[in-house]
Amino acid sequence: MVLALVVASCGQKAPRLAPVGPNDVIVAFGDSLTYGTGAAEHESYPAVLAQLIQRNVVRSGVPGETTGGGLARLEHVIEEHRPALMIVCLGGNDMLRKLDETQTRNNLREIIWTIKRRGIAVALVGVPKPALITSAPAFYAELAQEFDIPYDSKVVTDVLYRAELKADPIHPNAKGYRRIAEAIAELLKKAGAI
Repeated sequence: MVLALVVASCGQKAPRLAPVGPNDVIVAFGDSLTYGTGAAEHESYPAVLAQLIQRNVVRSGVPGETTGGGLARLEHVIEEHRPALMIVCLGGNDMLRKLDETQTRNNLREIIWTIKRRGIAVALVGVPKPALITSAPAFYAELAQEFDIPYDSKVVTDVLYRAELKADPIHPNAKGYRRIAEAIAELLKKAGAI
């Protein structure tokens, strides 16, 4: 399945995003990885990303949140911040709690669809399954392809595999969050958002 996605994407152009203006708002939407658990607020990936790209990045992460919780609060976040772009990084707590993978995928699909339906650009960050040797489940790449949105499948996995980048077994430290912010900044630049 993953090989098919790689082969299918070889002939396609990378997903593009509209440029985000200097006065536009970007919302980083997710759970504790977005909140910055394991580091100070100014070391969270949204805070570091804001410095790197010189844009207003709102940190909208709720520790412990599942995709169902994210879906429930999504409309309020959109109404409150009126973002031009949302970066979605959710699903880790669903996997930690062993929730149904189909429901996780469906919730993420609904989150992405809702954002796009409101005319807001979306980028997706995959979260690895908890395991000794792991990666982000294939449904992240499938959703990114379905909605033609930029996607980073590796940075969270890479950070969580390196002890020097972690505050605890499931959260990065300041160095880890900086690595995530750098990868997302690069993703947004390649997509034309910055």
